[in-house]
Amino acid sequence: MTQNKNTPLPPLNDVQTKRYARHILLPKMDFEGQERLVAARVLIVGLGGLGNAVAPYLAAAGVGTLFLADADVVELSNLQRQILFKNSDIGRAKVTACAEHLTAQNPDIQIHQLNQRVDQGLLNELLPSIDVVVDCTDNLETRNLLNAACYAHQVGLVSGAAIRMEGQITVLPMTQGAPCYQCFSRFFGEQELSCMTAGVLSPIVGVIGTMQALETIKLITGIGQSLTGRLLHFDGAEGEWQCFKFVQDPNCPVCNSTRS
Repeated sequence: MTQNKNTPLPPLNDVQTKRYARHILLPKMDFEGQERLVAARVLIVGLGGLGNAVAPYLAAAGVGTLFLADADVVELSNLQRQILFKNSDIGRAKVTACAEHLTAQNPDIQIHQLNQRVDQGLLNELLPSIDVVVDCTDNLETRNLLNAACYAHQVGLVSGAAIRMEGQITVLPMTQGAPCYQCFSRFFGEQELSCMTAGVLSPIVGVIGTMQALETIKLITGIGQSLTGRLLHFDGAEGEWQCFKFVQDPNCPVCNSTRS
């Protein structure tokens, strides 16, 4: 993370103290935790169902700077689960519609719109100044790209996925000895499913996206126990959670390669 835990943080002003009062009341959060949120810079990649759940909670929580990355426009079929968008947003860039909603929700934060697909060049430019990346994408190629870039820049990655009536989430701090996304994604093989081909029950993306927001806040503030080394799986049909532990793959081409 780019935040230095030993660097003094700007104090909250009176408006911020009142806005985030319910956070400040939490003993593990207090003023310092909220100040870390206000100083944080988070990149959200993908503004589909997951991103629509992540973004408003991070904005409401006071994450000071949000970078929103998505190249798509709002379509009618999105409205079943992407709850930030309205009928009147159809045809508009997702980053624009999302940014307008978040600004109205919390004018105290800064929002940067990245109406493009992420690539290596963009990530190399952004990640040196980013504290956490939230992966809300829906394809393995982009997930692996984000994973490798976050590892290279030592930026924490919060990964979520949802399909049909199931979802999963894990936290990848990109620290020495901790597993990365590819340490367990190798078990997925070459086959991929997407919401477009397999469908998804709308509240599932809300459940997983909200959990991603929670884990992002925990990473920034240092409160609680993160999901590092654990994959949390939600079965919406049965209403059950399962937690699977995983470790660094000794043959992983990403996190067991020598740092430059």
